[in-house]
Amino acid sequence: KVQVAYVDQGYTGENAAYAAAVHDIDLQVIAKPEGQTGFVLLPRRWVVERSFGWAARFRRLARDYERLALTMQQFHFLAFVTLLLAKGVFRATSP
Repeated sequence: KVQVAYVDQGYTGENAAYAAAVHDIDLQVIAKPEGQTGFVLLPRRWVVERSFGWAARFRRLARDYERLALTMQQFHFLAFVTLLLAKGVFRATSP
């Protein structure tokens, strides 16, 4: 379940606040610094776009071939588990 969503300034309206309240999601708006000139790296800004870029490498997710939404959801889950395993996120720890 999504608990926290990092969003840009486009999600500051009443509709976004209402949707967040209905789904019990904490919207955290990442705003640009005042007087910004040039490129400034903002924290947590591109996490979702980077994740979609990683998922785009899986050919099965490029098209919507499935009849059931649950099947496509499971393929996304499988793709992200594969990515996380490759990055070493899940490490075995001994008690």
